[in-house]
Amino acid sequence: MNLLTSAQRDELFDSVTHDAFHLELRDDYGSPVEDTPYARWQRGEPDDFVWLDPWRARMRRVIGAGRTVRRVRVVSEPHSPYVRWEHSLTRLNLEAGEDIRWLPRHRLAEHLSFPVAGNDWWLFDDRLLAVGHFDHDGRVLGSELIEDPKTVAECIRVRDQLWGVSIPHAEYRL
Repeated sequence: MNLLTSAQRDELFDSVTHDAFHLELRDDYGSPVEDTPYARWQRGEPDDFVWLDPWRARMRRVIGAGRTVRRVRVVSEPHSPYVRWEHSLTRLNLEAGEDIRWLPRHRLAEHLSFPVAGNDWWLFDDRLLAVGHFDHDGRVLGSELIEDPKTVAECIRVRDQLWGVSIPHAEYRL
């Protein structure tokens, strides 16, 4: 399987014409970009958030061009340290224009099954999936591109179902 790097996946935002949606299903992630800031947070040290500037700039460009970027974060309660850190940073994503919602895992419909083996995914313009792959420690390996209409349609169905029951960031309390 040929995987895109995170940087290559992020370039897909430049071609979005309408909407990008991210489904996040993990309670912990490992990414070289986040390792140092996360460790600082765990030690109670301040962060200047410079490491997040490239992402925020990209989001401002995409959203400023009239496109939407949305996420649903499905999380376990009680929350993992990573989710608590992620929640503390979400205001920065919102300031860049993203719309982020939370869904406690225990509130998922019993019959719901997740496409693409339960991996996280970005859906671009309801036509292209970038499915995240991780190693056994939760480190990001890369993203697999999928354009199969049946798989894309299943992800659209899950997106629409979860978006309707998820909690806007401003209303979700840890």
